This record gives sequence, structure tokens and C-alpha cells, in this order.
Amino acid sequence: MDITKESIRQQVWSYLETSNIARYPRPVYNRIPNFAGAEKACGKVKQLKEYRTAKIVKVNPDTPQKQARFLTLQDSKRLLVPTPRLRKGLLNWIVPPNAHKHTLRECSTSLGLKTSRRLELDTKIKIDLVILGSVAVSPKGRRIGKGEGFADMEFAMLATTGVVNSETVVVTIVHDCQVLDSIPDELFGEHDVPVDIILTPTKIICCEPRLPKPTRIIWSLLSEEKIAQIPILEELKKFEEKSEC
Repeated sequence: MDITKESIRQQVWSYLETSNIARYPRPVYNRIPNFAGAEKACGKVKQLKEYRTAKIVKVNPDTPQKQARFLTLQDSKRLLVPTPRLRKGLLNWIVPPNAHKHTLRECSTSLGLKTSRRLELDTKIKIDLVILGSVAVSPKGRRIGKGEGFADMEFAMLATTGVVNSETVVVTIVHDCQVLDSIPDELFGEHDVPVDIILTPTKIICCEPRLPKPTRIIWSLLSEEKIAQIPILEELKKFEEKSEC
């Protein structure tokens, strides 16, 4: 049987479920899977110099990265999260109403969007660190997500606007069983976001040499239907055209 991204996803999802490593929400199929030990894996972010020096951190909104969002807020860093499914904009800055631990925990969930500020495409910021989830990764830095392409699209959009670049460090937080010895290079294109550092409940894996990251949106890979589904893409096209003038 040919190895595909989808066959790898199914393999990992099935193992997480049958081994009872999966945690709520279950089943983990078609998700960035939550797993036993996720908080411990997230906690390792504090050991990274890239995190300690970061002022602005973007973290994906999935459950296994909840503790990473909490730590970012607790450490008084600016936490950015993507707008769910990019329906209304690209990024939101989570602004807790106070610094109480209970409030910070609430703001590290979807409730945080209620106190967030939407950032426009022309907002002049620089993200220091990107933390995202994965279904599978390799020590080389190859990453497979849940198959919808949002993490890749978000990074490319941010690169287009200058908010991230090739030097922006990308960290993923996964269970040890999600780290596969190798994933075929031919499954990936220039639009796929690789990772630089992998955090698991037991390890910190630095991927060397670092793989090249997307530098722009590749419009030819997006269907008219996809562009119509995500209004921010139309805004980005106009932003690109304006920047080229």
C-alpha cells in the first residue's frame, strides 16, 4: 500500500485511540489529537530560550496546546491565536481582563476570543514564536496536520504580510508516539510548514538542519471555492496588490 499523508494520519489516530492515549475530545479522528501528557509536553516550552526571549507568541487553538496558551498568558507574553477557520480575519490578540489564574485559564480556551482584539492585515507586529499542533512529525521536521491546510495557509499569509519569516521558530507539541522515525519527503511541497522543535512528554527534539518555510501564499494551489470560503484571502490579495504598487 502506498504511503500517503492520509494513511499516516489514520495510523496515528488509530494508535492513539486503541492504546487509550487519546484524551477528550474523542474520538481523535480528523482532529489535532489531544493526548495523555499534553500538559507536561507543553510545560517543556519554558525550557526553550526561543520561548523565554519571545514577546509575541502565536499558538493554535486546539485542546492539546491549551497549557501552552495558558503559560504564554501567565508569563505576560502577547498571545495571538488564529481566527477559527479564518472566517473573520486572521489573528486575534487575547487580552485577559485581569491576571487571576482562573481568568487566564478561561482565556486559554475558546472563551478567550470574547476578550480578544482582531488584528488587521496591515498591523505592524513581528511574531517571535509559532506553536502549533500536529498529527504526525518526523525528527527531520516534516509535519502532517489534520488535512485541512489551515496551519500552512496561516503561516503563508503571515509571511506574505511580513509578520513571520524564514527565521521564525516553529514548535509543535505532540505525544511521543506521534513522532515517526521518518516521513517521505515526496509527500511535501513548498506550501507545507515544517517544524524546528518538537516537544513531547519526555523529549525536546531540535530538528537540524532546519527546513525552508513557506514565504508566500501560492494562489495556484487554492481553488475559487476555497478562496470564496475564506474572505480574508480576498483581503490578502488586495494587500499584496497594494504592496506591489
